[in-house]
Amino acid sequence: MNEPSKKPQPAQRHGAIDISDFVYAATGSRIRRLTMPDGTHWFPAVDVCKRLGHSNSRQALSDHVPDGHREILETVTGTYGLSVPAGREWRRDLNLIDLQGLILLVNACTKAACAPFRQWVAEVIEAVQREGSYTLAEAEVQPAAPGAPIAYAMPEQVADAIVRLEAHNLQVDEEIASAQRESLAVQKEMLAAQHATLAAQQAIAQAMGRIADRLDTLALQSPAPARAPGVRPTGPTTESVLADWRQRLSVTGDVWTVAVVIAPVLVEEGELRQPLESIAARTGLPVRRVNECLRMLRKHACIRSRGAAKDGAPVYVLGQA
Repeated sequence: MNEPSKKPQPAQRHGAIDISDFVYAATGSRIRRLTMPDGTHWFPAVDVCKRLGHSNSRQALSDHVPDGHREILETVTGTYGLSVPAGREWRRDLNLIDLQGLILLVNACTKAACAPFRQWVAEVIEAVQREGSYTLAEAEVQPAAPGAPIAYAMPEQVADAIVRLEAHNLQVDEEIASAQRESLAVQKEMLAAQHATLAAQQAIAQAMGRIADRLDTLALQSPAPARAPGVRPTGPTTESVLADWRQRLSVTGDVWTVAVVIAPVLVEEGELRQPLESIAARTGLPVRRVNECLRMLRKHACIRSRGAAKDGAPVYVLGQA
């Protein structure tokens, strides 16, 4: 019984120039790529066009790259029995170009960064026309492993292009780092100013609180004016008090409900000594809400505290007009 024949695997090819350095020198950027089992390389056309300044990648491919050097991702991977790489950036219909297609796009690019590589390509073609071939110089240090491929020295033009690119990138990185440091310093200054403003606002609020407490203390210490029995005091009326409060307040209906209940008592009696439960029963509000409403009226100087009665009920009088 014959054994099933195995599909021959394509021979692995070794690049004379490292493909990453070669593409970097050609495009000025590190372009993502797919390397097939036989050593061929494919690059996303949109990445290459973006780095080279081709605004319309489809038009650039149509104008400069023949059909034989461009294909969609699913077809390329399927040819080698491979699956499409994971990730949203690797779409099945993604346009790819091979190394020749990349070189053709570089030659069609007018960016100054591509000029050294185009010049080297022109020199290679001239050498082939003149000498019949173009050979890279062998590297001074060769691999020691048996059967290892010969190592070649990087062409001077390619090496110079990489050196210039790295120097430019280092300068750009330093400029970015400097800008980040300046931005961080500005942010620290703004944060310090915000802290200072907040501290000043807190100090003002505390001072205003101390002034309000002092005024309440003075009011408690001031004796109430005596009036003859049966003589109604001359002063504000319930209507005038409510009118004054309406101008000061912009509050909820609950606060105004409490205000309407206590205003007549304050005008007629000169003070309010009713327990919170009594006010709650008259307004239909919970005791806690009545307390909050009285606090709001005090905050707006509609009423002020005179301490508490013997039965523990709070005592309030009209605030300053």
